[in-house]
Amino acid sequence: MSAAAHEPTHHTLSVLVENKAGVLARVASLFARRGYNIESLAVAPTDDEAFSRITIVVDVESAPLEQIVKQLFKLINVVKISELDPRQSVERELLLATVRASGENRARVLELVQIFEGKILNVGHTEMTVSLEGNPVKVDDFESLLRPYGIVELQRTGRVALPKLDRTV
Repeated sequence: MSAAAHEPTHHTLSVLVENKAGVLARVASLFARRGYNIESLAVAPTDDEAFSRITIVVDVESAPLEQIVKQLFKLINVVKISELDPRQSVERELLLATVRASGENRARVLELVQIFEGKILNVGHTEMTVSLEGNPVKVDDFESLLRPYGIVELQRTGRVALPKLDRTV
């Protein structure tokens, strides 16, 4: 496999911001004004209720990282910005999907959920709602294998990430 195959195709920014109304709107409008496409956006409070963490994923082609970071630091509510290298971080997404699952398809969907270590959340006569948590590649693979059965509804959380821990003593 070539080195290019391992090159990240996106930037993942972890942005610590003050937990105040309107901060997310200011960050999102900054991206909109600059024409940077956000692939994924997730926001949640941190262990300190004064702050929230915004995880923003942008593709490498559309977004000059240095420019984005400089612009974000100009926002008064931004406290800290870290780029998380996908090779040096733990990334997760959550997928919820309602999929057609009647007759023989039901057993196949159940098997697929078991293979991916997902969960069955709800079962109806002709459909079931499943969930899967995992790294974005695993979630993408699961979604593509569910598609032939007929996805009725789909929701993904967007990526969240933290740096990998240091294992040196």
